[in-house]
Amino acid sequence: MPLKEEIELSGNWLFRHRSWLPLVLYVFALLIMFFYADDTHFCMTNQDWGLFCLGISFAGLLIRAFTVGFTPKGTSGRNTEKQVAETLNQTGIYSVVRHPLYLGNFLMWLGLFLFVGLWWFVLICCLAYWLYYERIMFAEEEFLRKSYGSRYENWASQTPAFIPALTGWVPSPATFSFKNVLKREYNGFFATVFSFSALNAISYLMAEQRFYMDTIWKIILLAGTGIFLALRFLRKSTKLLDEPGR
Repeated sequence: MPLKEEIELSGNWLFRHRSWLPLVLYVFALLIMFFYADDTHFCMTNQDWGLFCLGISFAGLLIRAFTVGFTPKGTSGRNTEKQVAETLNQTGIYSVVRHPLYLGNFLMWLGLFLFVGLWWFVLICCLAYWLYYERIMFAEEEFLRKSYGSRYENWASQTPAFIPALTGWVPSPATFSFKNVLKREYNGFFATVFSFSALNAISYLMAEQRFYMDTIWKIILLAGTGIFLALRFLRKSTKLLDEPGR
């Protein structure tokens, strides 16, 4: 099989199974915390460092929220079975970067990578993220190229893949849907809050052999859980978050 087709095929396979990457990285992080307990514990129990790292992850969430808020129904995102693109997004954040959702994902993960506190761990995880998602992005772009031809080529030639351009902003014709953000991003929000809090508690277990969680993470986890349960109830049991075309 030609290399181009092989990369596309593997990218589509990774696209369908992209939720597995977090499990691999969690296992890796736990091993690092076990073998380097003292070094990681110092960083993961430092409140200022923890909040700084959480802020980076929340920056990723904000990018995802901004993207999702202007994105119409029928585009790639939560779908896991196949590529979907009923429209070619070229305005809003898609006018300055081609893969804003994956940029948001990277920042969400980067905050967690940094939280562990080892520079080489961050470097390895960033490399793993790039190798993993590069093939997914390649597969998505091949799908768009086949679907939209020259329209896609013209847009891609002017818009960076991952690092946003500082110029070229084109306003989105769609209005921002806060409901769509709440409906689609509450899982990612809770996963982020839970991950930071859980890693803080696991750090105490590995370094000091006791069950403990810093107060700040208890508060954040409690608030995050309440928000998650409320939004999950609204989505599953009501239509308050539903919006036509989103």
